[in-house]
Amino acid sequence: QVQLVESGGGLVQPGGSLTLSCAASGVRLRYQDIGWFRQAPGKEREGINCIDSDNFTRFAGDSEEGRFTLSRDEAKNSVYLQMNDLKPEDTGVYYCAMGICTESVSLHDYEIWGQGTQVTVSS
Repeated sequence: QVQLVESGGGLVQPGGSLTLSCAASGVRLRYQDIGWFRQAPGKEREGINCIDSDNFTRFAGDSEEGRFTLSRDEAKNSVYLQMNDLKPEDTGVYYCAMGICTESVSLHDYEIWGQGTQVTVSS
């Protein structure tokens, strides 16, 4: 059974940094496309970025590009989302998912989801 588990969320001040982890069991992430999504309070879940099996990354919008970075650790079977210069509008529950990485980073392209980890950016 394939499972994804996110971790690393927490409370951070504006301008701070966090690194989220997406660890997998039942599948080798090295050969999978992984996307990251955020659900802000009262809003729908939206795509942020994704990394494909060739380690090419795509961003759904401009807000996070330049501040967020994706990477893989094959030994730990994990994908990481490094978030810098965090802003209050980055607050939400962050999910990783396995599917197909495209320019749109659409929820509809992802089949297996983690349970989410809360990120709160506040002073």
